[in-house]
Amino acid sequence: MPAIMNTYGRLPVTFTSGQGSWITATDGRQYLDALSGIAVCGLGHAHPAVTKAIQEQAGNLVHTSNLYGIVRQQELADALTGVSGMDNVFFSNSGAEANEAAIKIARKFGHQKGITEPVIIVMTKAFHGRTMATLTATGNAKAQEGFGPMLSGFIRVPFMDLDTLTAVAKANPNVVAVMLEPVQGEGGLATADAAYLKGVRQLCDDHNYLMLLDEIQTGNGRTGSYFCYQQFGFLPDVVTTAKGLGNGVPIGACLARGAAAEILQPGNHGSTYGGNPLACAAGVAVVNTIVNEKLAEHAAHMGNYLRKAFTEQLAGNPLFSEIRGRGLMMGIVLKQDCPQLMAKALDKQLLLNVTSGNVIRLLPPLNLTEQEADQIIERVMALINELN
Repeated sequence: MPAIMNTYGRLPVTFTSGQGSWITATDGRQYLDALSGIAVCGLGHAHPAVTKAIQEQAGNLVHTSNLYGIVRQQELADALTGVSGMDNVFFSNSGAEANEAAIKIARKFGHQKGITEPVIIVMTKAFHGRTMATLTATGNAKAQEGFGPMLSGFIRVPFMDLDTLTAVAKANPNVVAVMLEPVQGEGGLATADAAYLKGVRQLCDDHNYLMLLDEIQTGNGRTGSYFCYQQFGFLPDVVTTAKGLGNGVPIGACLARGAAAEILQPGNHGSTYGGNPLACAAGVAVVNTIVNEKLAEHAAHMGNYLRKAFTEQLAGNPLFSEIRGRGLMMGIVLKQDCPQLMAKALDKQLLLNVTSGNVIRLLPPLNLTEQEADQIIERVMALINELN
């Protein structure tokens, strides 16, 4: 029996090193990484600023615990609140844990209003994590299979259907929050538009609900602004992020503002490793690099570059449906399932994945060059043309 639990359908390749948008396998072959560890390595592999931060911090102090002040944690909190417009932050080790914190904030918010059985409205095809609360919030029956019963306190509505959301909310006096992703990373790259997101914000304002935005995947410059919501002129009450925040070092963050920022008090929540000096040193390097090098703006430019090229080259292709996403979070939607393309891409020394069966998901590093983008376009087009 293998020593590692069989929880991943791994592809037949193992990597040993990387540099920028390129990653090297044990056999010496180099692959163009258009997946970035599923939107994690936004600065690419072995970025010098992150490497330096990790090395220096590891030589000084890796961990103390949250019973004491942590200089790097305060630095990262200041950087994140400064770039986000939020008031404060709770640090965790992952996106699922960040979302757990958001769910706990919403539930305690409800209890403080006298609602003993608070309800959070969540979306179809959402993905919020694999802990029990986040799995319940996730709109994927396959991911939930075998782990029931799910938790109570969640109602699911169709994504991008403001009328149904409004009707369900008004019919249930126990609603305390609405939780959604601006782009559904695991849900086929379904992308919320400005009218919908602003409508959700208005609904929450009108009924004193908390608006919880899961930007685990869309944050940290991925969609063309530091956080996706910044493209629409409003602030959520709670926003979560992880993935690209540490460029590979595990870290998550739950940011809050206003009333939501005052909900959790000593003893309500915690994390042994959350926000430790090593993870926060990496996070500070990431935030500063994204901001100082204007990588969110570059992601918007490169996203437009890829979208234009794919739209032109796929015009008339009978398999092509549409392109979804924002910035360098892109989904090429085909009219047939194509899960085999993940393995076939390896033959072309390209890393990508397929979500929702028929959506080719591209998540290259934010500092992708046009030359590298051209190689992604060439290799993806070859994969799609081979399906015809």
